[in-house]
Amino acid sequence: MIVPSIDLMGGHAVQLVGGRTLELDAGDPRPIAERFAVAGEIAVVDLDAALGQGSNAEVMRDLLRQAPCRVGGGIRTVEQARAWLDAGTTKVVLGTAAQPEIVRELPRERVIAALDAVDGEVVVRGWRERTGRGIAERMAELRELVGGFLVTFVEREGRLGGTRLDVAAELVRLAGPARVTFAGGITTPDEVAALDRLGADAQVGMALYKGVLDLGDALAAPLKSDRPDGLFPTVVVDEFGVALGLAYSSRESLREAVRTRRGIYQSRERGVWVKGATSGATQELLRVALDCDRDAVRFTVRQHGAGFCHGGTWTCWGAEAGLPALARRIAARLRDAPPRSYSRRLFTDPDLLRAKLLEEAGELAEARGRDAAVWEAADLIYFALVALTREGGTLAAVADELDRRHLTVTRRPGNAK
Repeated sequence: MIVPSIDLMGGHAVQLVGGRTLELDAGDPRPIAERFAVAGEIAVVDLDAALGQGSNAEVMRDLLRQAPCRVGGGIRTVEQARAWLDAGTTKVVLGTAAQPEIVRELPRERVIAALDAVDGEVVVRGWRERTGRGIAERMAELRELVGGFLVTFVEREGRLGGTRLDVAAELVRLAGPARVTFAGGITTPDEVAALDRLGADAQVGMALYKGVLDLGDALAAPLKSDRPDGLFPTVVVDEFGVALGLAYSSRESLREAVRTRRGIYQSRERGVWVKGATSGATQELLRVALDCDRDAVRFTVRQHGAGFCHGGTWTCWGAEAGLPALARRIAARLRDAPPRSYSRRLFTDPDLLRAKLLEEAGELAEARGRDAAVWEAADLIYFALVALTREGGTLAAVADELDRRHLTVTRRPGNAK
């Protein structure tokens, strides 16, 4: 799969050639992260920290709230690595600090060792310092201690001349259980697909920024179909992973969906179609993921209107249920509740809502037995969702926040305030 890359200098997204020459300054990285997030995990590299000339930590924390990010650049101690893991990064990428005595102190599955190499020799400290050691030697030392390797062919970085597919298979073999991500010169969908077939990922920057490689084409590159029409079954889910229905995608529809960030599919009769173009039940495309066999797609969307089904229900299996459905009903009441209704009072009277939250929290704390706890928890969750909705929050945002907290590795005592 493709891993889009954002390299940071002075708070801007930049691209360098060979790690030295500034080729382009793309400005604010936040809109770029928004565009790249459809692919899933993003690689974020603090070049200033790697070179010892500053930090982009504040910007990086913003990016962590936009998309899953693996973070690297200037992380040289266990404490720094843990701090980034606690901040919600999916993985830390260690270069100079990728030493056994350091990585042993970190959760293996969330550590990537950066093996940046010039003509096969590993370099560190922003690619400025040679180590005299080869990629294979470093892999042998670390492959049982880290979850992955990032192999960058520095002499090809930013030059759009293709990557080293001739050595990729051997490096994947040498990496053992650790998954390899390759960077440096990757330019075409065919290269992304070839690396994926080897069980490796492609980290890409320059080709995406310059428009040489289309992100939708790169995402679709590993796909294969055994259908006569060449289409890919596409499971459409909402922000909570609830299946809304089944559609089909082609490479053309995928490209357009990623470009416009909308729910766009391939009809078996009508060609490319935009969900909601006539009904108003539009979709914002949040994520695209391929299944393990690379023959099916999952679209994660933010569904609008009555729902996905042409019959007017949220899903093709009927009406929605559970907490997501409750949250949407509360949001609708915020818009439509009559002036003197209880719902309107809750939304407009902060003292009343505060009193109900405290009352229900106390009753849940005192509840004894399963039935009582369920009853009181339902009351508290209802009023909590009212408070959340009133302030412009969403249940999906809460879920994202909890997912980030799950990534924390430093455990707090959890004492009452």
